[in-house]
Amino acid sequence: MVRGASPLRTGSASDPIRCAILISGSGSGMHAMVVHQQTHPLCGHTTTVVISDQPEATGLNKAERLGVPAHSLPLPDESDSELRRHKHEALVQQLLEQYNIELILLSGYMRLLSTQFVERWAPRIINIHPSLLPSFPGAHAHRDVLAAGVEVSGCTVHYVDAGMDSGEILGQRRGPVFTDDNETSLAERVKIEEHQLYPEIIDKITTAPQTQS
Repeated sequence: MVRGASPLRTGSASDPIRCAILISGSGSGMHAMVVHQQTHPLCGHTTTVVISDQPEATGLNKAERLGVPAHSLPLPDESDSELRRHKHEALVQQLLEQYNIELILLSGYMRLLSTQFVERWAPRIINIHPSLLPSFPGAHAHRDVLAAGVEVSGCTVHYVDAGMDSGEILGQRRGPVFTDDNETSLAERVKIEEHQLYPEIIDKITTAPQTQS
C-alpha cells in the first residue's frame, strides 16, 4: 500500500476504500458510520477494523455486533511517555498493515498522534471534533463552549495534522446552544449532527478524493 501524501483512490461499492476507525470510548460515531456503510448499497467505503486504546471501551462490542473485527491495543507499560507512544503507534501500524487499511477515521479517539505517525498517513487520516473549529479545540470542547456563552456550536470534520484539531476543515454542521444546557445535553445534541456529517464527508472524499493543500 502506498504511504504518505499519495492521493486516495476513488472507492466504489464493488471496491470500497478500506477504513480503520480508532475509538477510545462508546463508539457511537463509529456505530453510525458502519451502519451508514452497511445500509447504503452504493457506499464507496467500508470499515475493515476498529481499534481502541482502551480495553474497556464499549465501542469494541458494538463493532463486533456489526460484524467488524475489533482490537484493543492498550498502552505499553513504559515509564518514558515518548517511548510508550512510539511503541503503541507501532502496534497500531501493524494492525493497519494487517488489514490493508487505506483511510484512518478517528472517532472519539483521545490520543494525540505523533508527528511521525501523522506524516506517514496524511492526508489519509481524518477526525471529527465536537465544536466549530477553529474555536474550542481540545478534549473539553463542550465545557469550553458553555463557559464562553456562545449561542451556536456544532461539529467539524477535518484532516489530521500534528497539531491539536488544527488540520484543514472538510465540513461542519451547526446547532443551537440553549441557556439551560449542560455538557451532557449539549454533547447529545451535537452527536446527532456528528452522525450525519461524518458519513457525508467520507462519502464525498472517497468518491471524489481530495488532498491537503
